Amino acid sequence: MNTQKIGFIGGGNMASSLISGLIASGHSPEHLWVSDINSDILHALAENLKVNTSASNDTVINEVDVVVFAVKPQSLSAVAKSVAAIIQEKKSLIVSIAAGISQQSLSEWLGVDTAIVRCMPNTPALVLTGATALHANAIVSAEQRSLAENIMRAVGIALWVKEESELDAVTAVSGSGPAYYFLLMEAMEKAAIELGLTEETARLLVQQTALGAAKIALESSESPEQLRKRVTSPGGTTQQAISTFEQGGFTELVSKALHAARDRSVEMSKPAEQN
Repeated sequence: MNTQKIGFIGGGNMASSLISGLIASGHSPEHLWVSDINSDILHALAENLKVNTSASNDTVINEVDVVVFAVKPQSLSAVAKSVAAIIQEKKSLIVSIAAGISQQSLSEWLGVDTAIVRCMPNTPALVLTGATALHANAIVSAEQRSLAENIMRAVGIALWVKEESELDAVTAVSGSGPAYYFLLMEAMEKAAIELGLTEETARLLVQQTALGAAKIALESSESPEQLRKRVTSPGGTTQQAISTFEQGGFTELVSKALHAARDRSVEMSKPAEQN
């Protein structure tokens, strides 16, 4: 993949993270191109990452093998329609990280014979620990699938889903997921301060505990349920806390929240179908 030329339409935080990850994994900056309407962003990317930049989307697309759409969802329709002719001429692979924009919409804007991979990354990609799900339309070749996957693996794990509709569930689980953990950390920190700890001590303990628990889960072959039971002694302090969570309907509340997020993801995609 290191010889493939990759272009980014939009040079914001997610694009910058992907570019940094690609370079860290051995991709030459000479093979990376970025366009953006903000000249300051382009200057910073050229200065810090030594990639090629241009204010022209057409220029970038002409130079690359795969085009990553990294613009805001509300801007994607106009951007896609403006480059549709050159995309069709070059038969470019399109990788979209725009939330809520379906492959059907992208095909309508770019052309029905366009190879499209739609991705749902999450914000930990900004620190190269992201989780991304991908779905390819029928036109994407095996080689193109591999290329798209390798791009997203530059910022964390990447996995494929069989149906595009599964990306709505992915949005609810990993796309929005970091905020759920932040909410729990926020609540734990507040409670720790109520118990007499300083804010600094409470925050550090909560953050390190979250990191440690995630690391154990990642490195263990056991399920979260088994890991929880392993550290929960009958009649102990942990059991008392877990019982309190369960009495408050914790599991049911998490399920309700994820279903609500999934339903909202489905709802948000509907206006795009009408563009």
